[in-house]
Amino acid sequence: MYGFFGRMLVADASSRTCHVEAISEELYRKYLGGKGVGTHLLMEHAPVGVDPLSPENPLIFSLGPITDTKIWGGCRFGVHTKSPQTGFYAESYSGGKLAEKMSRTGFDFFMLTGAATSPVYLEVTEEGGQFHSAEDLWGLETYATEDALMAKHGGKAKCGAAVIGPAGENLVPFSIIANDYWRCAGRTGTGAVMGSKKIKGLVFVAGQAKRPVADPQGVEAFAKKTLAETRDLPATQNYKRWGTPQMVSVMNEIGTLPTRYWHNGKFSEHQQINGQTMAARGARPKACARCYIACGKLMTFEEGPYAGLSIEGPEFETIMSLGSLCLIDSLDAIAHLNDLCDRLGMDTISAGNLIAMAMDGSTRGLTPEAIAYGDVDGVTNLLKQMAARTGMGAILAQGSRAAAAEWGMADAVIHVKNLEPAAYDPRALKGMGLAYATSPRGACHMRATIYKSEVSGKMPPAQIEGKALEMIDYEDRLILHDTFVLCRFYRDFYLWPELTKIIQLTTGFDMNEAEVRETSRRVADLVRNFNLREGLIKEDDWLPERFFDEPLPETGASITREELAKMRSDYYYERGWNEEGVPRS
Repeated sequence: MYGFFGRMLVADASSRTCHVEAISEELYRKYLGGKGVGTHLLMEHAPVGVDPLSPENPLIFSLGPITDTKIWGGCRFGVHTKSPQTGFYAESYSGGKLAEKMSRTGFDFFMLTGAATSPVYLEVTEEGGQFHSAEDLWGLETYATEDALMAKHGGKAKCGAAVIGPAGENLVPFSIIANDYWRCAGRTGTGAVMGSKKIKGLVFVAGQAKRPVADPQGVEAFAKKTLAETRDLPATQNYKRWGTPQMVSVMNEIGTLPTRYWHNGKFSEHQQINGQTMAARGARPKACARCYIACGKLMTFEEGPYAGLSIEGPEFETIMSLGSLCLIDSLDAIAHLNDLCDRLGMDTISAGNLIAMAMDGSTRGLTPEAIAYGDVDGVTNLLKQMAARTGMGAILAQGSRAAAAEWGMADAVIHVKNLEPAAYDPRALKGMGLAYATSPRGACHMRATIYKSEVSGKMPPAQIEGKALEMIDYEDRLILHDTFVLCRFYRDFYLWPELTKIIQLTTGFDMNEAEVRETSRRVADLVRNFNLREGLIKEDDWLPERFFDEPLPETGASITREELAKMRSDYYYERGWNEEGVPRS
């Protein structure tokens, strides 16, 4: 078998034992790996209606057929579980350098089950897994935990670690799993699931295992061709110069930069916090393993209140959530808040949205304590409270839906399936409205990225007809990215012919493009069926009411209920689902 080791490590925290299970070639042929097989395993091992924070909810780490090969963009891993934030399907992906060390233990999947009675961490080697006490690590922030684990097991050259911070220990439903300091499986609360199992971290001690590929020379030739044809493209160079923060001013220009808790689409101070300003202040490109795009931006702040702070970031989404959404116009302050979230182990998108909601509620006299827009010290304090679940932070740590109910803000809260949206306003980008509404993990921008078509002018943002089909093409291609597991920023380089070629070169599966497309559809249906069995109904595929009732003041852009209903109906039809969104097969 090529492309896979055919092995999964199953680690039961309750008994502190590990065993190895085989995964059949038939299953890989059906779902390919990564997200596909990971979702199948979740469906198989998670009891129907399982409490996400119960010992019975599995936490599955996944790799794909391109991991630790020469295919560019392949140093990523996935995490799959049932989300404590949404109650539905959870998936999250992380880059950096860890995936290669994970792969060199000779496993494709790592499934955590049960729950320990006291803190533990899991050591993974080629021989299997072993639990160790983590009493001395419990309570530590993420960076310190990662450093401690790697020091115990030979240092960075020999191992890598995936860890949680205090927020994960305290079961904050939007807590993260972190690696390489600034990389994280950031959304849907995977860190809380790990915390519920009393697992502080996993350390992967790299062995000699090397993923076999069907055509090594073909893989090398494909990688060389990809590099030669795409390294100097404007898109590649722009990511290298400015990273994702290049989108700050682009989105502001077209009036879709979420500002003042989604009341505005433009931020007057956007130029102070954009990618160009970061570059001018000395941000340096930083890449994951096997990547030439180098979208990460390593910044060191030499002066001011946060002198000495070094961070990879902040990314565009964080600049929005902890910047424009909260009316914070200081790049230094946003980096400080980003760093604090990383150390505590919380998703910056959800955390920023929640704090902006508190600011909005405070202006209406609805919160128990006042917090003004732009109050950096107040945000710092609230983030610490959220991670510790104390004070007003304890209310926010429940998530948007619960906090809004407590404060009488049901008319104002912004979320889909209890997941807060990213930096694309669906009133101006209607395809993103459909993407947020139908994403299986909530208001997610990464499952489909149709904003690429809308911002580039390929498809007008206000167009309704054909939007669903365009989005499905993106979504299906990106499902393949997640089965490989492959970075999103290669989506313009690896289209259907390239994705098909990658499968042939790595796995040796003789699949044509039609069969590859069908595999994506099969995975999409599997994810949908998981959510349906966990209680999802058609009405969950919807947007916050405020998006329909409150046009953006700068441009007048709006989306109507009828427009979303039409796009949702088209989406179900093109997916082959019935009118209630149930797959027919």
